[in-house]
Amino acid sequence: MSNKYDTTTVKVFECGLVDYQTTWRAMQDFNAARADSAMDEIWLLQHPPVYTHGLNCQDQDIRGRPDIPSIPCDRGGETTYHGPGQLIAYTMMNIHVRDWGVKKLVTALEQSVIDLLHGYGIKAGRRADAPGVYVGSRKIAALGLRIKKGCSYHGIALNGRMDLRPFHEINPCGYPGLNVTQLADLIESYKEIQVQKEFLTTLLKNLGYNKVNHEKCTLPPYG
Repeated sequence: MSNKYDTTTVKVFECGLVDYQTTWRAMQDFNAARADSAMDEIWLLQHPPVYTHGLNCQDQDIRGRPDIPSIPCDRGGETTYHGPGQLIAYTMMNIHVRDWGVKKLVTALEQSVIDLLHGYGIKAGRRADAPGVYVGSRKIAALGLRIKKGCSYHGIALNGRMDLRPFHEINPCGYPGLNVTQLADLIESYKEIQVQKEFLTTLLKNLGYNKVNHEKCTLPPYG
């Protein structure tokens, strides 16, 4: 194996439905152990219902339903909800060696969702005051990252076909009354497998990867 970091190659894991806390610890373990030459990774997955609270979370954002676990974590941002049917891409990128800033990575992740929606004739965009992607006034994708040792983990969560009601019990990303939407309400005959494949394609393009080592597993072998 080459000892030089390859900016064009990424390892992609399709992990299925995975417990949030297990995945978070696995991301931390991977980031702590990786060498500068280690290949970047993208983990495509979904979580059982869970509220997560980022490092910027305010007390008034921590509400939610009592039957749904609530977990403080180390990503940026505030409170959000994850559940089955949400398409999540966690991006483990060596931004230091790659010479990317955090803003460039955030822009690339957001642009991946914007490009995906554009392909379906849906106009989406950013907001200057809040990371993520919006269709009109409704948020469709939430983003939160952690940068440690010059490398990123966590990533972007795109609402596919899911129960949106748990969002109503929080201030999504710290914004009271922020409405959310999902792909299934915007795309006729929404097909999750097809859309996830297209989402990965836009991610690879915007993150600058053209070589992929693709694997399927329940969780990458770091947890």
